[in-house]
Amino acid sequence: MNYVEVSNLSKRFGQNTVFEGINLTIKQGEFVTLLGPSGCGKSTLLRCIAGLNDVDNGNVIVKGEDITHAAPQTRGIGMVFQSYALFPNMTVWDNIAFGLKMQKVSAADLKQQVGKVIELVELNGREQYYPHQLSGGQRQRVALARALVVKPRILLLDEPLSALDARIRKHLREQIRTIQKEMNLTTIFVTHDQEEALTMSDRIFLMNKGEIVQSGTAEEIYTQPASEFVASFMGNYNLLGAKQVHDIFGMSINGKLAIRPESIYVREAGRQYGEHISAPVLANVVSHQLLGNVIRYQVVLSQDETQQPNVAPTQNIIVDMLNRSSERLFEQGTKLELMFNKNEMQEVA
Repeated sequence: MNYVEVSNLSKRFGQNTVFEGINLTIKQGEFVTLLGPSGCGKSTLLRCIAGLNDVDNGNVIVKGEDITHAAPQTRGIGMVFQSYALFPNMTVWDNIAFGLKMQKVSAADLKQQVGKVIELVELNGREQYYPHQLSGGQRQRVALARALVVKPRILLLDEPLSALDARIRKHLREQIRTIQKEMNLTTIFVTHDQEEALTMSDRIFLMNKGEIVQSGTAEEIYTQPASEFVASFMGNYNLLGAKQVHDIFGMSINGKLAIRPESIYVREAGRQYGEHISAPVLANVVSHQLLGNVIRYQVVLSQDETQQPNVAPTQNIIVDMLNRSSERLFEQGTKLELMFNKNEMQEVA
């Protein structure tokens, strides 16, 4: 049985339709991400689930209960915003305890529950600090603790990490995922960051222009893009047109061929390759970028009068290689023979 059901949901602001006929289901304890570019409707959808925006059509059902028109405070939902939304005149302790006080929880239970969640988000020793005395990451953990302490049925996270620097963002997303698993908390996370979605999610709902264009696990979304938009949004796919595909591989397709940069190899002399690996394609290195453990090469396919008379010399390709040693760095102008893993090519519309 699905824990959360969003059925045929529609939302308009005046003449502007944000989304229409949205359907999705979530299982209990699942961490799902609404991913997509700015303006695609993902945050509005989250706010409709929370009850912060009215809906024009459709239903939101949680554990068999229709909450479509229920007041936000009665839905059993905790929400964390990008802007933290903390009370500036309250301490960390009081900010976290606020929801429990509204529920008239006894002093003893309040102390125990607030103390437990402060320990959970690693804010021990900062109970009497005010928001302005905290770093961005600490303030976001206060906001998270405030949402968790009331033991919500669902946790909603609206781009909570986008204002933080990379190091803190990475640590906090790991912390959020760990807490979510420990509590078996049904969670909906909104982001426009592909890496966040891929590393945190049980499932991803990728949105564009008010529609869910593909859903699935992180691996499914990344390795099996359903359209050109998905391929271009989810990474650095090389997208080749039908003529280019025919010229390079002798294959006939109707749409475009999406090829991941890590599915392209540089031919090594003496090595045997399986049938799933293409024949060598000549290329010249244009530039390279060091991305830590990966070197990203921009290469251009070369014409060769005997092997590849029809390959356009201006076709740019991105190739990712593990940064094993500086001895393997290919400088600008280096001639390479590229080989493509045909099993990892995906035709997209």
